[in-house]
Amino acid sequence: MEITEIKEAVKKAYTNVLNERDGGCCSTDCCGTGESIADDYTNQSGYSAEADYGLGCGIPTEFAAIKKGDTVLDLGSGAGNDVFIASRTVGESGKVIGLDMTEAMIDKANSNKKKLGITNAEFILGEIEEMPLQNASIDVVLSNCVLNLVPDKAKAFQEIYRVLKGGGHFTISDIVVSGQLPEKILKTAEMYAGCIAGAMLKDEYVKTISETGFKDIKIFKEKSIELSDELMLKYLNQQELSEYRTGKNKILSITITGFK
Repeated sequence: MEITEIKEAVKKAYTNVLNERDGGCCSTDCCGTGESIADDYTNQSGYSAEADYGLGCGIPTEFAAIKKGDTVLDLGSGAGNDVFIASRTVGESGKVIGLDMTEAMIDKANSNKKKLGITNAEFILGEIEEMPLQNASIDVVLSNCVLNLVPDKAKAFQEIYRVLKGGGHFTISDIVVSGQLPEKILKTAEMYAGCIAGAMLKDEYVKTISETGFKDIKIFKEKSIELSDELMLKYLNQQELSEYRTGKNKILSITITGFK
């Protein structure tokens, strides 16, 4: 599967989220069993329902130790959910930047920002593997169920390392796997856009972070995600599904941090 094909599939999927108010990474059509895998944000300070499309797989802001005055970067910021929560914490002396490669999401986030009257946040169009940001300009990097969509994850973490200040850190919620997903899943752009095909092995994911240079890597939270038979049978035959079910394969949501 070509990188261009992957990125176009992702952009299309997340533009459709806005058009249909469902779909995308964590809807029942992609990677659930009739329930979203997104965590409940409603008790988070600064939460805006208009900016929450249920596309995450954790709450990175809950563990990110963001401080007043910090400059925070949210990767794959979507309609602005995590940006707006972080903006409440950093206060007027701080700043939050949302980066997304889908123009429709940037437009929606800016619309939400205007409605909410938020002045300490901005949204920029760009890709995670090549961020339009200066070296050592960010205190905290956030991301929620997005790095799994990036074809070159090593480059993505190198970019995160580059933009972080010395002593800065990332807190990311993401999808990883243990065991091996079926080849038919791994080669399907649709499942890549649904967070699954692009997920790395958990151990390789942590190794990639470590090899980038990050220290004090810690997983705060981990939970299993079950794919429904109905969804899997769109890509596998019954025998292949049975083999998958009897194997030691797991799809996991993790929230992880690391320091520069």
